[in-house]
Amino acid sequence: MPIAPATTALPQAWLNQLRLHPVAAGGLALSVIAIAVLFAQSLASVFSGVAGTGLRYGLLAGLAGFGATAVGALGGLVLRGVSQKAEDSMLGFAAGMMLAASSFSLILPGIEAGERLTGSGPLGALTVVAGLGLGVLLMLGLDQFTPHTHDSTGNLGPGADRFNRVWLFVFAITLHNLPEGMAMGVSFSQGDMSVGLPLSTAIAIQDIPEGLAVVMALRAVGVRMANAVLLAALSGFMEPLGALLGLGLVGGFALAYPIGLGLAAGAMIFVVSHEVIPETHRNGHQTPATLGLMAGFALMMLLDTALG
Repeated sequence: MPIAPATTALPQAWLNQLRLHPVAAGGLALSVIAIAVLFAQSLASVFSGVAGTGLRYGLLAGLAGFGATAVGALGGLVLRGVSQKAEDSMLGFAAGMMLAASSFSLILPGIEAGERLTGSGPLGALTVVAGLGLGVLLMLGLDQFTPHTHDSTGNLGPGADRFNRVWLFVFAITLHNLPEGMAMGVSFSQGDMSVGLPLSTAIAIQDIPEGLAVVMALRAVGVRMANAVLLAALSGFMEPLGALLGLGLVGGFALAYPIGLGLAAGAMIFVVSHEVIPETHRNGHQTPATLGLMAGFALMMLLDTALG
């Protein structure tokens, strides 16, 4: 199956979508400008030699996530076939770790930081809630304006019907990995190992079965093994990029830290509920997928206790 996208499809589809939704277009433009500025600020910190410990650790964590995804992808060369039941169980395990990481390594530290900065428990919690809302809005925007596909819902986003199914699937993987990288970056932004280490370890662990599951899914839509392994491994590159973005988002002012933790948690919870859980339940394997989710949640609790 050829994997070249229709390069002229997306610009026109985007223009049509933006004309239909001018308010959303303005908000999207502002978001892109703000993210670009923060991204450039982070890159400038790296290359100017003034990067702090948090920035170095955050980037290393993102690279570890990329490496773990690549390891899982290479596993596809050994395991030429994985049953759908096993794949759903692995994705359930990854979902459990993401949910627990959002709760224990993002939301709870965010509430503590917010309470410390505002001097009020309710205000600290509201700060994190505001971040949760921003994370959901970010993922909703990406879901609306990025062409991608899911087996359960079909093609989504502007111009999706004009793209090769393989590339739509790759775009969906990219949307999945971005909030994980952002979570890593935000968690290390203050140089706090008790927050960043358990979270990044959990994400790296769940990236291994996730990388393998991506290879199997790409194989299922007709991609050759070598191309499937390469695309699955490259999908993990969004994690160091997301980590850099997360570090930039919380580098401006003190209250941005709890907001950023909430944003990363909201984005991850959105992905789990909107994409991962429905994907693991659509094939009639709800029980093994749920057991996998519980196992991942329990392992993350242990990691947070041991490393936090």
